[in-house]
Amino acid sequence: MTLKGISFALATTALAAVALPSLAQDKSGPNVGAVAEGAAPGAASTVGLAQELYAVGGAQGDAVTVLAAAKLAASVEVKTAEAAALDPAKVTVDQAAFAKKAAPAAPAAPAPMMNDGTPRAVAKATFFSAANEDEGAADAPVTADAMFAKAKELAADDEALLGVIEDAMAETGRGRIGGAVEWLSRLPAGQTDVWEIPYYGNSYAEVAVVGDGDANLDVAVTDENGNVICYDVSWSDKLYCDWTPAWDGYFYVTVQNMGGSRNSYYLLTN
Repeated sequence: MTLKGISFALATTALAAVALPSLAQDKSGPNVGAVAEGAAPGAASTVGLAQELYAVGGAQGDAVTVLAAAKLAASVEVKTAEAAALDPAKVTVDQAAFAKKAAPAAPAAPAPMMNDGTPRAVAKATFFSAANEDEGAADAPVTADAMFAKAKELAADDEALLGVIEDAMAETGRGRIGGAVEWLSRLPAGQTDVWEIPYYGNSYAEVAVVGDGDANLDVAVTDENGNVICYDVSWSDKLYCDWTPAWDGYFYVTVQNMGGSRNSYYLLTN
């Protein structure tokens, strides 16, 4: 399933509409249930869309598009977190699975119950050897402040547009939406990250991978049974995926650096 491009933030996983209740009850099928009532793309999708717009605006030298991206990025309150260490022995990883459209990562044993009263943090393990030490040109995806600065640079001597940009900057922080958490990973070429993320059943879930543009990232989201929820191997470093888990469980986000340099990307969840 491919969920990239400028329209990716408006997409909803098709599997959510066809999951069977009987499968959810015995937890043997895909952990995808009926779409949560009132579910709509949230903060994670907004951040991803801002990065997409910025890339388009920067490539076209369009200050207005870059400004739109900056306003989107500034409209989201994102919390930064550190991932726990995921035991590599707990996960099996097939480096060639992306080419076969199969699950690249799955737990080597059934995932532990997450509703035992002990909250589980997002955890990450990195597999395989780095292909080279090229650190790339960017250290992370572009911030809202950097987007505003680029918009002003592209506006040049257009006083009217510069005034609009200044007004937008003054509005930064007002009415911001929250709910997103980000984790930064600096993934060298040839290596693969596997993230383990707990989600509650019957609650809307979203995941976004937003790269810095330095290298192609292949991304897949799978459930604890190895079923593929979202999948993308196109030439990009961004993915957005949303669905509604049918039961409390773990999901695995596999990010493989297919480029020739490091990609410092954000994983965002709601």
